[in-house]
Amino acid sequence: MVAINSLTMLVLYAPLGGFLLGVNAMPIPWETILLSVAIYVGLPLVAGYYTRKWIIQHRGMAWFETRFLKYLTPVSIAALLGTLVLLFTFKGEVIVENPFTILWIAIPLFIQTMLIFVLGYFIIARWLRLPYRDAAPAAMIGASNHFEVAIATATILFGLASGAALATVVGVLIEVPVMLMLVRICLRTQNLFAGEVS
Repeated sequence: MVAINSLTMLVLYAPLGGFLLGVNAMPIPWETILLSVAIYVGLPLVAGYYTRKWIIQHRGMAWFETRFLKYLTPVSIAALLGTLVLLFTFKGEVIVENPFTILWIAIPLFIQTMLIFVLGYFIIARWLRLPYRDAAPAAMIGASNHFEVAIATATILFGLASGAALATVVGVLIEVPVMLMLVRICLRTQNLFAGEVS
């Protein structure tokens, strides 16, 4: 699902970004948008594909699933925490000094995330009769906002001190706890779906 999501982003991120900038009558820097997508989505996707292929070819699927993924999980968590620390190092003062501005940015992002999750999980997944093991991750991926690409694009286009960069940092600030809340919702509603329940 993550791979499909990344491939979809490769194809749709630039056109959607161009459309939204065009709606606001802003100049559309196609080169910057495409470069951001290539670096922050395309490069990790290709690197991950070839790394996985190489490891499985040399060590086998069992080693990949039982050993490699076990050690990769803490690395990915540390990388996420490191990214958050860096972001808030640059924007921490602005966030603390402007709590109401942060709130006005956070409210629509929260509503958007919840709306997409509810549509994907409780309506579309149930209508498609997806088992829980497919419904939960599909809804979570659908509700996520890919702020890593948004931060890169906003920073390149408008600068690190811009309101656009601030909005993307606020997005990360609320996305982590909201996603954890959605995980709890999924765990408590497994019985609504077909398939095995853990």
